[in-house]
Amino acid sequence: MDKSKNDEIRSAVRENYGKVAVSGSAGCGCSPLSCCGTSSGAGAADISLGLGYSGEDVTAVPEGANMGLGCGNPQAIASLQPGETVLDLGSGGGFDCFLAAKAVGGNGQVIGVDMTAEMITKSRRNAEKSGFGNVDFRLGELENLPVADGIVDVVISNCVINLSPEKQRVFSESFRVLKSGGRLAISDVVATAEMPDPVKKDLAMYTGCVSGASFITELESMLRQAGFEEIRIRPKDESKTFIRDWAPGSNIEDYIVSATIEAVKPQA
Repeated sequence: MDKSKNDEIRSAVRENYGKVAVSGSAGCGCSPLSCCGTSSGAGAADISLGLGYSGEDVTAVPEGANMGLGCGNPQAIASLQPGETVLDLGSGGGFDCFLAAKAVGGNGQVIGVDMTAEMITKSRRNAEKSGFGNVDFRLGELENLPVADGIVDVVISNCVINLSPEKQRVFSESFRVLKSGGRLAISDVVATAEMPDPVKKDLAMYTGCVSGASFITELESMLRQAGFEEIRIRPKDESKTFIRDWAPGSNIEDYIVSATIEAVKPQA
């Protein structure tokens, strides 16, 4: 994929999620697709419950932080511990960051990175009004993380890496910022079948968390190339139930499913 095409994809993703941040609606009501949300009109809390979050999770964050975006619950596999430093790739309104902040406690730190200025503004306001002093939201691209080398214990992300046109760079950057022995705990979509050309070329399908999905073998290869070990990618066939609601009638559930992606940076 050439640089101009990459820039076109980033611009489309940034514009789409900027509208989501401003609208404040659950899922991606501003888009023909629901981009990791739902088109059923369900609220953000109901969406998150369907993705595997608990009732306590959805009530524990500032109002507006949970935007109903995602395809799973990275918190469930992250095994966060008090005092750890966590990095959330594509932090949006801050939902996963605020949950992580509670898990790591006052001696821990959470960094949220998002390339959409409107999302960063929203998440910073959420943090300020709710007194979250151990969360830092930074504007930046996942392919060029504004984070120092080797300071992060856990990298989490919820259905965002598929939106990057340069996923290898995202994994390499994740590896760079992790400490020795640090871990990756991600929820994302993976491809299960070759998509038709019209789907591949549709920018709305890309910004809707569909056509940017990679096959498991491709993800494993990228993770290994970045330097990760103990790679575990587990697809969740049951996710087809909510994925079909992202674009009703398009049969996208025939091509993608949600999966958990875990990996470890080797001890130095």
